[in-house]
Amino acid sequence: MARPILPEPPDDLKRLSRELQQRLRDAMQEDGAIPFAQFMEMALYEPGLGYYSAGLHKLGAGGDFVTAPELGAVFGACLARQAGDIGAALGDWNLLEIGAGSGRLAATLLQELDPARMPQRYAILERSADLRAVQRQTLANTVPEHLDRVTWLDQPPSAPWSGLLIANEVIDALAAERFEIRDGAVQQLCVRTANDGFAWSTRPAPAPLEAAVRHLEADIGTAFAAGYRSELLLQLPAWLDAVTARLERGLALFIDYGYPRREYYRAERRDGTLMCHYRHRAHDDVFFWPGLQDLTAWVDFTALAEAADACGLDVDGYTSQAMFLAGCGLDVVLNEKMAAATDGGAALAAEARQLTLPGQMGERFQVMGLGRGLTREPRGFSLQDLRYRL
Repeated sequence: MARPILPEPPDDLKRLSRELQQRLRDAMQEDGAIPFAQFMEMALYEPGLGYYSAGLHKLGAGGDFVTAPELGAVFGACLARQAGDIGAALGDWNLLEIGAGSGRLAATLLQELDPARMPQRYAILERSADLRAVQRQTLANTVPEHLDRVTWLDQPPSAPWSGLLIANEVIDALAAERFEIRDGAVQQLCVRTANDGFAWSTRPAPAPLEAAVRHLEADIGTAFAAGYRSELLLQLPAWLDAVTARLERGLALFIDYGYPRREYYRAERRDGTLMCHYRHRAHDDVFFWPGLQDLTAWVDFTALAEAADACGLDVDGYTSQAMFLAGCGLDVVLNEKMAAATDGGAALAAEARQLTLPGQMGERFQVMGLGRGLTREPRGFSLQDLRYRL
């Protein structure tokens, strides 16, 4: 993907980026380069300077990208129907949202849930102080009557709990390793300084990365060609274990753009899935003003299923976002909201199209449900089962 012509950031944001760039250069001094995973982690999460840590306006029409909850209430209303089922099955239950963005999904869920099936606690695991402030304001403006139910966490729950975990567009923002195949050997893609900016470099892959790449090749049944580049998440099993370890009974929903492994690592996708988002433009220049743009890598849902198995979780469902929302009763949600629409339903129809059409979010976004101790298939996976593709 060629980089489009991108708007220049204002001078105050350029100063933030230059400070982050200096920290990146400092990190590179010892070895001359750092693994891309470290670059991505710092670019996104370096305290006070990273993309998610520097108080930038990221979401919605005035930001860099739009997530499903930002489009309106349809996405959250469908999830509320799934959440209500979990609440009914468990009785006393809690809801944990990881990376709650602007707080729009939390607000919609609290508005749409049956008052008789409300969670005892709505916990938000959010590492960005700036986003926490945005979330509090959103909830205070929309559901002030439920604010006493909401808590913010610095770490995953330490006490046993039961209920629903939601992670919408979270895994794609975990720091990914990048690798390249050269002369049959696995190389780790790194970042070095170059003039006033940064450039790619390589070094022999550390043992864990090489083993992970060889596992991919064995699983897809073919070796990667020379020059092939892609990503993988070495931290995924440990991260999944951390966020679900204390879940005694319930369901964890992961919603993200991605593929099953054989599609993710297709031969023609020879430069991986790494993408940058800046002012609603997608491009591939990861070194463009570090800290001022989002960096993401698509999700290997087969790797998520493998991590779930290692964590003692059941893969209770895997499907496209379009079919998940349909299974949750999208038609019922739309009919209910159309009756109250003041524009004849035009905005709702546009929102539904963006959520479900294959060329929009409908097929690019996938949903995986990981359960523990559930006896019934979650309704969102009742219409389509894609687990055979994993």
